[in-house]
Amino acid sequence: MFRFAHPDFLYLLFLVPALVVFYLYACLAKRRAIKRYGNPLLLAELMPEVSPKRQHLKFWLLSGAITMVIFVMAGPQFGTKLETVKRQGVEIMVCLDVSNSMLAEDVSPNRLDKAKQMLSRLTDGFTNDKVGLIVFAGDAFTQLPITSDYISAKMFLSSINPAMISTQGTAIGAAINLAARSFTPNESSDKAIVLITDGENHEDDAVGAAKAAAEKGIRVNIVGMGDPKGAPIPIDGSNNYMKDKEGNVVITKLNEEMAQGIAAAGNGMYVRADNTNSALKALQQEIDKMNKTELDSKVYSEYDEQFQVFAWIALFLLLADFLTLDRKNRVFRKVKLFSVLLLLVMGQTAVAQKAERQHVKAGNKLYESEKFTESEIEYRKSLEVNPRSVEGTYNLGNALYKQGKFPEAAEQYQLLAGQGEKLMETPEGKERLSGVYHNMGNIFMNGKDYGKAVEAYKQSLRLNPSDDETRYNLALAQKLLSDQQNQDQSQDQQNDDKQENKDQKDDQQQQQQQQPQDDQKQDKTQQQQQPNEQMSKDNAQQMLDAFLQDEKDTQEKVKKAQMQQQQRRKTEKER
Repeated sequence: MFRFAHPDFLYLLFLVPALVVFYLYACLAKRRAIKRYGNPLLLAELMPEVSPKRQHLKFWLLSGAITMVIFVMAGPQFGTKLETVKRQGVEIMVCLDVSNSMLAEDVSPNRLDKAKQMLSRLTDGFTNDKVGLIVFAGDAFTQLPITSDYISAKMFLSSINPAMISTQGTAIGAAINLAARSFTPNESSDKAIVLITDGENHEDDAVGAAKAAAEKGIRVNIVGMGDPKGAPIPIDGSNNYMKDKEGNVVITKLNEEMAQGIAAAGNGMYVRADNTNSALKALQQEIDKMNKTELDSKVYSEYDEQFQVFAWIALFLLLADFLTLDRKNRVFRKVKLFSVLLLLVMGQTAVAQKAERQHVKAGNKLYESEKFTESEIEYRKSLEVNPRSVEGTYNLGNALYKQGKFPEAAEQYQLLAGQGEKLMETPEGKERLSGVYHNMGNIFMNGKDYGKAVEAYKQSLRLNPSDDETRYNLALAQKLLSDQQNQDQSQDQQNDDKQENKDQKDDQQQQQQQQPQDDQKQDKTQQQQQPNEQMSKDNAQQMLDAFLQDEKDTQEKVKKAQMQQQQRRKTEKER
């Protein structure tokens, strides 16, 4: 965790814009004074050694140095040691709707901003509790894992906007299911979900998800945002409103009936937010009723000073300012200033690389000791020094993977996959890339996205064909994908049969005779649809051998075509 030991010194940063304004005013006044003496172009010819560019450069170097000195005074620190602290509290997972309908202005300033203000004040009232944040629209994502770090919670809350989720919609059920899985495992404390939405669920079974959460002892409280009468959705950056395909203005309404139904199924309360603080007070009272039990919280007990980086930068800028003269100088022209600066930059880079290696090495030791949370901290520190570190990114992904943080791990693996061409240049990088695709395949398998899992395992095997584990996983993923496709086709056929039976207008006796037959067929079909998630290694080996043979044939065809093309080019050159 990054922090400033003396954050009050950061107020001195307001001096920097003031200095910029004063400097610009001084430059303007100087230019006007020169004009009074004569033609500026003629005066420039008479003063060939004067260099306005150097003067501007010196000012910006000095301003940057002042900024770095202020950061040094503020005392930047990184948390280095985690300590488990016992606290009495509860666990709260907040699910915030960020769909476009939350931009409606029937609540001031709008639904989303009102919800963020309410959550910020709610977080201020927490002392020893844990809080997590999930955002959802057409899909749900974890914005902040459950934690007792309220500063980080408010920071993540302030950055929320509808653009962060591309899939529009309101998947309330997915948000509740994700929140129910996000609580601390094996904790006996009271748990609650606070879901803030306008209730326009169009995606899934939210009531069923709330019932499932209630069966686990998790209360689902709903805060309804908006007015049942509805309001238009403004388009950002204009005075227009969102319209449908027919050109009519879209009116979004608070679905109180649905919100109340979800709250009832989740053994929680429902309250509608307005321009007062009544919803916040009701929510605080509901949380206060929960039984507070002993919680284990990991907090940073030791911090390392990180002012050295800012001090080195300040020193570099001051040295550059010292070596840069106000005017051109014939003697100084022989001094290769930029060569000196280059050496200083190279020295600073070497220091940064050393710090990066130290953090990676410390993380590796913790990882080998199965201290995955602590290793994650060290790997993140290495990425603070060098965000493009391949080793730091790869190891961070593995640490997140071991903790079950699959979405976060997938983000790190995707960053490495984007550097595939560079990694392919070395055997070590090729092996590392193979491991990346293998783990991505496992993540897709965990999410039952068998199609993407198959492609990931294929990529891994192309890089490392001798990996038996990937080989078996590929065969299993192909089998599960096939079963899933067959099941979907059978389900579609059943739906078509039901539609035909519905459209038919036969007499009641004929329908009664036909119904048992349809039930028998349906039961038989369902028995055939049960996915067989187990398969022998022999079958897996057969499927993989077929895949490898296809790959081999494809590669031979490509090589043959390339040879033919080279031969044609050679013949043309001889002519």
